Amino acid sequence: MLEWVADVIGKAGYLGVFLLMLAENVFPPIPSELVMPLSGFAAQRGDLNLYLVVASGAAGSLAGALFWYMVGAWMGRVRLKRWAGRHGAWLTMGPDDVDIACERFNRNGRKTVLFGRVVPAVRTLISVPAGISDMPLARFLLFSALGISVWTGLLAAAGYLLGDRYERVKDWVSPLSIAVLAALVLWYLYRVFHFRRAPRAAG
Repeated sequence: MLEWVADVIGKAGYLGVFLLMLAENVFPPIPSELVMPLSGFAAQRGDLNLYLVVASGAAGSLAGALFWYMVGAWMGRVRLKRWAGRHGAWLTMGPDDVDIACERFNRNGRKTVLFGRVVPAVRTLISVPAGISDMPLARFLLFSALGISVWTGLLAAAGYLLGDRYERVKDWVSPLSIAVLAALVLWYLYRVFHFRRAPRAAG
């Protein structure tokens, strides 16, 4: 993958950075912790401008976030409540839980979106509940852009400073991404187990 990412950036420049970060949000197997440090290294060599690298990466990531926001908006609270009524055991929530979750998100949506953008494995997922909860689009874009700019800026700056050792950024971030993803999976399994057992305990 490294050679392919380097080839895209080398041939397409800023457009390549934009498209790769867009794809990273839609197809998570393309890691931002590889794309942005490599782009930062390209800037250190003088092939690209660091500020334009960050801007291109942030714009691509924001476009990907908007895609998932629209997916969440299409799904909507009403449809999700209907699904929760039919498949609550797998969604780990019932129709009433959907309303509660949306209300909580609406109260803390700004901070959730802002800080969620700098948490590996959560960065992409956070857009869906924002769309489901009808978070105003302008507010979603603003706080997403702020968080995304911090994330892409840090990764690109790390690649710029590390030079040809830019791959070390991926070595540092990947274990954190795996840990966060594992925690989310364990939390989900706990929720499924608890949700399925709760009715029996009540009876």
